[in-house]
Amino acid sequence: MNLLKIALLASLIAAVETPTQAQKLGLFDGHTDIGNVTKKGSASFNSKTNEYNMSGAGYNIWFDHDEFHFMWKRMKGDFILTTRASLVGKGVDPHRKVGWMVRSSLDSNSAHINAAEHGDGLTSLQFRRTKGAKTEEMRSKMTGADVIQLERQGNKYIMSVAKFGDTFVTEEVTDLDLGDEVYVGLFIGSHNKDVVEQGVFQDVRMYVPAPATLVPYREYLGSDLEVLDVATGHREKLYHSPVSIQAPNWTLDNKALIYNGDGKIYRFDLKKKTPTLLNTGEVTNNNNDHVISFDGKMLGLSNSNTPTPDGPKSIIYTVPISGGTPKRITPTGHSYLHGWSPDGQWLVFTAQRDGDYNIYKVPANGGPEVQLTTAKGLDDGPEYSPDGKYIYFNSTRSGLMQLWRMKTDGSEQEQITNDEFNNWFPHISPDGKQMVFLSFGQDVKPDDHPFYKRVYLRHLPLENGNPVKTKPKTIAYLYGGQGTINTPSWSPDSKKVAFISNSGPVATPPISGK
Repeated sequence: MNLLKIALLASLIAAVETPTQAQKLGLFDGHTDIGNVTKKGSASFNSKTNEYNMSGAGYNIWFDHDEFHFMWKRMKGDFILTTRASLVGKGVDPHRKVGWMVRSSLDSNSAHINAAEHGDGLTSLQFRRTKGAKTEEMRSKMTGADVIQLERQGNKYIMSVAKFGDTFVTEEVTDLDLGDEVYVGLFIGSHNKDVVEQGVFQDVRMYVPAPATLVPYREYLGSDLEVLDVATGHREKLYHSPVSIQAPNWTLDNKALIYNGDGKIYRFDLKKKTPTLLNTGEVTNNNNDHVISFDGKMLGLSNSNTPTPDGPKSIIYTVPISGGTPKRITPTGHSYLHGWSPDGQWLVFTAQRDGDYNIYKVPANGGPEVQLTTAKGLDDGPEYSPDGKYIYFNSTRSGLMQLWRMKTDGSEQEQITNDEFNNWFPHISPDGKQMVFLSFGQDVKPDDHPFYKRVYLRHLPLENGNPVKTKPKTIAYLYGGQGTINTPSWSPDSKKVAFISNSGPVATPPISGK
């Protein structure tokens, strides 16, 4: 075979190179130009910043065929795709665009759907129902969105978009059959075949949600332990568990996170990025209501299935932060711990007494408990402010679950939030200047905080110890819920919070949870 034939054969092999031979980039299997582009695109992943950078050209993603650059992964079944996306620089064409895309194939005329942010601020859901068909479009009411989410539920696709800090605005397309196994990924198109544009994608997440058949509290999804910079919203994944871990607390020495999993308590070393089992003696059915004392020396636990005269109940214990023999604090249950007073003298908790759930406090060394709330409905999530003046909590007494606070003797109970969400677990920063909390939509009952929902972490500033009367800012868009941020998780410097997000597949370990 002569050199010319060898070169021709090599070019033919390169032309038909399979997608699986492409280089893996972070979460993705590879990247490629789609269509007859005249200027090559590129993609890279920065493992230090967890950002994806892309460049691409192409006439458009429109009509009966497309030209753009695509970073992809093969996926089956349902999924939720989320990112913060931005175009770099002023650009040339106002309709250059970045976003998420799902395609049946890598052919230029493939059936597909994309959720796109345009250079001029237009945010739209564009789709081609069959191969070679004309592209259709649904425009969002939201313009200038930089948070882009695309979800698949069977043949239904839902685009949710927001300006970072706001909650989502949604559009959806039904009966769009792209096949079970599809190409899923990020894209950039310049809307000009002679121009290469650039885009940046932060906080890229690809969640596999719980199937409809999942049995709560018996089957679980995997867990990602994450840390969020509250000022910027930047997220960092520290650790993945294939089973359920829940409710991280941040130690006062800034060296570790404490969380529960399979009924046990673990200490996650922030430097080594590894967990170790914490000794809690015979107390081995711990749920996600555990709290570190303000001086950092003690850990409070809520142990499910503790024997009592009324049957197995959740009971509160305390143990040294380094582990040891637990001390029982509450004689009866259910008792779910949420807060420790700054002076170390009191524990505050949610208790089921006489068929109702209210908030109580009890001496940290044990003793008579003191009832603080009596309103009908569920009061939960109590936590002391760092100055020791207030206890913040959440309550259904006004209809939806909303945030409240009261003096530490139970007086002067006042409502803090009053919006369309079910708001849970207010956590005050160590410097007393901020509050974060978890928000569910109205697809969840006010008195429930289930696993595996689309939820927000939201933020309110505090001024002189008082919540500022302003709209809460969304600082994280995630898939989680129960176990995400049940108990205090602020870093000692009040700059970050730790939390759990969730994604499939399903596992069935013996996990305890409230």
